[in-house]
Amino acid sequence: MKGKFIVLEGPDRCGKSTQAKMLLNTLLEHGKDVLLTREPGGTDTAEKIRQIVLEPDLDVRPMAELFLYEASRAQHTQEKILPALEAGKIVICERYTMSTCAYQGYGRNIDLKMIETLNKIATLGLVPDLTLVFLMSDKYFTQRGEYLYSDRLEQEDISFRQKMRKGYIELTKKTKNAHLIDADKNIDVIQSEVVELLHKHKIID
Repeated sequence: MKGKFIVLEGPDRCGKSTQAKMLLNTLLEHGKDVLLTREPGGTDTAEKIRQIVLEPDLDVRPMAELFLYEASRAQHTQEKILPALEAGKIVICERYTMSTCAYQGYGRNIDLKMIETLNKIATLGLVPDLTLVFLMSDKYFTQRGEYLYSDRLEQEDISFRQKMRKGYIELTKKTKNAHLIDADKNIDVIQSEVVELLHKHKIID
């Protein structure tokens, strides 16, 4: 693959979108050709699936939820991510396969081996070159979301969030080129850590 694939992972409201935009600007300043995208979503078809899976008023059962995420991912990977990487671009994606393992695996108690198999099928085996996992203290979930619209996943209770958070920690430890970042820190401090990792992984000089 000619390009580089960077994924930002972590629970809702941990600052992924803010850091993704800052990362985009940093890479553009270094003269890189960059694509910023997200999951679920990223293409017209995948965004329609996103609307279904996150709609608060819908009753989406865990296994159906898993397959909706994987369908969105298959469309997104094949339509958008792989062509961009083949063209030599750096792709920044908010969430990817680790989130499915954390939310549907640890959070919903769906078999992780099955999820990993589905992830491989949906992505055609594509794995990130760098995964940045942002984790914050749970107290900030409420503080940061006080005035925000809550989707179906954000409305889960604290026990779900604790299981999912544990999942991210364990998954980071066993994932190649994955780094845990303390999202409680100041935004600029976090960005500095991200830039250091870009240098470490030779994505920028």
